[in-house]
This record gives sequence, C-alpha cells and structure tokens, in this order.
Amino acid sequence: MKELIINTRKHTEFIDITGLVQDALHSLGPCRGTVTVFVPHTTAGIMINENADPDVLADIEKALERMAPWHGNYSHGEGNAAAHVKTSLLGSSAVVPVENGRLRLGTWQSIFFCEFDGPRQRKVWLV
Repeated sequence: MKELIINTRKHTEFIDITGLVQDALHSLGPCRGTVTVFVPHTTAGIMINENADPDVLADIEKALERMAPWHGNYSHGEGNAAAHVKTSLLGSSAVVPVENGRLRLGTWQSIFFCEFDGPRQRKVWLV
C-alpha cells in the first residue's frame, strides 16, 4: 500500500491527483491489474471525471451544493453534514485499470480528490 498526503486549501476543492497516482505506480515497476484509490475520510471523496474543461468541475460543485447545501436542515451536530452527504454521493474510492505500469484512463478522464470540509491535510491510499 502507498499513501499520498494531500493538502487542501479551500472548503470545497477538486484536486487532480492523476499524476501522483501514476508516479506511485512507477515505483512498482511494470505492473498490470488495477489500482484502488481510497480516501479514509468521511468528508472527502474520489471521482473520475473530465479534466479538459474547468466548467465541468464548476458544474459538479454547483450541483452538489444544490443537492446538499452547507446550511441545510441537518441533524448532525458537528456542522459538516453537507460534507458527509456529498462524500456519500461521490464515494470514497475508485478502481482504475493498470497496464504496463500506466493508468488506463479515457482521453478526458482524471482522478480527482474531492474535499468538502477543508482546508485540511488528507490521506489517499493506493492498493
């Protein structure tokens, strides 16, 4: 298992970690199979989506905020219930094919770490 450390700077932030994941795979040599990218936090997640047009990420952020507004009528007492809901919608892991030590993503796809309760220092585990 490899661990990545991600430092977020904003309350809600999508960080492209594709290069970090690829760099970690290089240290394993020419491997083949899959890599699981897992976030061990309940207010941050992982998604695979487009990285060519920044409007896509802006639209995803707006849609998630409409579905789970920060100041909603929640029972959770810590004040970050919206972050938990957004993470539940996106998920905390992604499985990506690997061939010859290279991630096999589609043309426009990237792996994003999704922060919903930042800024914080976070972990991403690669298995």
